[in-house]
Amino acid sequence: MNAPIRPLIAGNWKMNGLRASIAEFELMLAGTAKVTGQADLLVCPPATLIAAFAERAKGSTGLAIGAQDCHPDPAGAHTGDISAEMLADAGAQAVIVGHSERRADHGETDSLVRQKAEAAWRAKLTAIVCIGETREQRDLGQAGAICRDQLQGSLPDGARGDNLVVAYEPVWAIGTGLTPTPEDIEQIHQLIRAALTTRLGTEGARMRILYGGSVKPANARELLAIPNVNGALIGGASLKAADFLAIAAECA
Repeated sequence: MNAPIRPLIAGNWKMNGLRASIAEFELMLAGTAKVTGQADLLVCPPATLIAAFAERAKGSTGLAIGAQDCHPDPAGAHTGDISAEMLADAGAQAVIVGHSERRADHGETDSLVRQKAEAAWRAKLTAIVCIGETREQRDLGQAGAICRDQLQGSLPDGARGDNLVVAYEPVWAIGTGLTPTPEDIEQIHQLIRAALTTRLGTEGARMRILYGGSVKPANARELLAIPNVNGALIGGASLKAADFLAIAAECA
């Protein structure tokens, strides 16, 4: 029998947070001991706060710091970009790649997302690869095919349970307050698990698959109980220590 997969609760702060937000992060750190028995915790602040958060989290075994994006190259003439090596140097341990907002706002392709995941590994960071369908794609019955194709195109060869996490985010549910039915989520997560296992074998069977799409304390228990949901990628609810920790506390 396979060992149970330890959940991961990851907070994506997006373009939110100033130095004053360090106080909120310290509240998260203070409450970490109560929930680390249930899950691993990760906070991905804007790049301007990574070093400050990492410094305060030094020595913490329950709360890691991540980043929200990286450039595929380790260095070079890429004004405004940040390499995975720079993120690691600032104290990050993971990086989100292929978030739907990056795909939509910046035209990121599966190929580019795959290159960014490989860059994360080069810097010894865990890659959190995001996939998900739009409302139009779901209404056309294409949700499964879109997720399968994005997964195939975005995951590099060599993906393992300890270097990559998949996050399913129905694009139409992000920040809208809308949530797919538990049956819809279970169906897509089962599809992702099957695709991972077919391609990666035992590594695919133990890889964490997060759900991301308007996760909040009120619905966390139901969402985290769905088969093959191994944690959550949280947006707005991760900005408040009380909400973030309340969601983590719902992990079995």
